[in-house]
Amino acid sequence: MKREGTGEMTPDQLDATFAALADPTRRAILARLAAGEATVTELAAPFRMSQPAVSKHLKVLERAGLVSRGRDAQRRPCRLEARPLKAAVDWLANYRAYWEESYQRLDDLLGMLQAEEETGRPTSGRS
Repeated sequence: MKREGTGEMTPDQLDATFAALADPTRRAILARLAAGEATVTELAAPFRMSQPAVSKHLKVLERAGLVSRGRDAQRRPCRLEARPLKAAVDWLANYRAYWEESYQRLDDLLGMLQAEEETGRPTSGRS
């Protein structure tokens, strides 16, 4: 899942994670698995789709590394593998600082405009 010697996912692995998360059914499956492991039958119950259709969604999630399947006697429980989700969140966090700075600049500008409106004259720092 990770690049050798680093804590980062490869671009292809990140693409697979985001592609898997793009479907609402797969996100619902992951939400259900966050509560604990479940079989395909249990996962299919809330959806209006066949077990084979749910299995196709599970295969996409497995290829992305988001789900693994075990074996427990006759059961084959699926379980959430959250590591790729953490990598996706870490990737998104790189952009959080950018947006926070943008919002701070906007707040500063709004503060200056409000001060100008209240005083009737331009504040320092604006030309």
